[in-house]
Amino acid sequence: MTDETAVGAATAESPPASIGGEVLIEVEHLSKHYGPIRAVDDVSFTVRRGDVLGFLGPNGAGKTTAMRLITGFLEPDAGRVRVAGFDLATDSLRARQRIGYLPENAPAYGEMTVSGFLDFIAQARAIEDAPRAIARVIERTGLSRVKHQTIDTLSKGFKRRVGLAQALIHDPEVLILDEPTDGLDPNQKVLVHKLIDELAADRCIVLSTHILDEVERICNRAMIISQGKILVDSTPEALIARAPSHNVIRLSLYQESPALLDRIRQEPWCDRLALRSPLLVDVYPQGGENHLAELLEVIKEAPISSIHLQEGRLDDVFRDITEGVAA
Repeated sequence: MTDETAVGAATAESPPASIGGEVLIEVEHLSKHYGPIRAVDDVSFTVRRGDVLGFLGPNGAGKTTAMRLITGFLEPDAGRVRVAGFDLATDSLRARQRIGYLPENAPAYGEMTVSGFLDFIAQARAIEDAPRAIARVIERTGLSRVKHQTIDTLSKGFKRRVGLAQALIHDPEVLILDEPTDGLDPNQKVLVHKLIDELAADRCIVLSTHILDEVERICNRAMIISQGKILVDSTPEALIARAPSHNVIRLSLYQESPALLDRIRQEPWCDRLALRSPLLVDVYPQGGENHLAELLEVIKEAPISSIHLQEGRLDDVFRDITEGVAA
């Protein structure tokens, strides 16, 4: 286990402070095995109203299985799940009524129109004012111009939005979204991100994604799962701060200047320099702290063409934590 992973494992037992709403998902010692494969291995966590929790992990890490267990699509081998206070095993109907679920490959009847399919879902859920609910989710998910088309004729992106609409139609308190922006173009992704931001205020959202920038933009928590176990439960900001490039300062020089580099090396806050080329150097600060102001004092009147403070990347941290796990 790497040092990064060891820290992450400890962090998983003390999750970050949530926004502070009531607990809507309680997962206790949840496990699911497929023969010798431990898809979910003694996982525990809570999600509160206002949380947008991003599930991250390599392929086969257990994200989708965990989501299926939380929604009741699978039965656990051990452990239990409560949704809005209702035990999924003993009070399944009332728990499921509070869940909206977008599976990875959301099933739909291709011969139905978008409106017809959503009407079918509304009737199945016994929604009292079905026309109003359908109109609301069609507007929210940007399906107005295709609502009379059959689902088979839609692009992958629009089919994905139909899946999102059916998950929202009963206005659930808990949203479980497996790869919600899969197949969407950049404009469609922006629409879904905006929708998630709007929805998060009065419910909790759990989503899985392979797009790490997406987690940075829309999640207030990030959970990294590997081999069925939680390695990290933290905030995107805290994870980015652990990136190897966090607060590294990149200098581009007009001309080579060994004397300048020696002066920088002698600064007490400087950990090391990395020469990318004779005219490009990365300055690594001690402890990953921000020392841009101090460096600017050192390089006054130096032959510098540009300077860039790097924030770090979540995908760098993800690779470090899951290093050695088969994709």
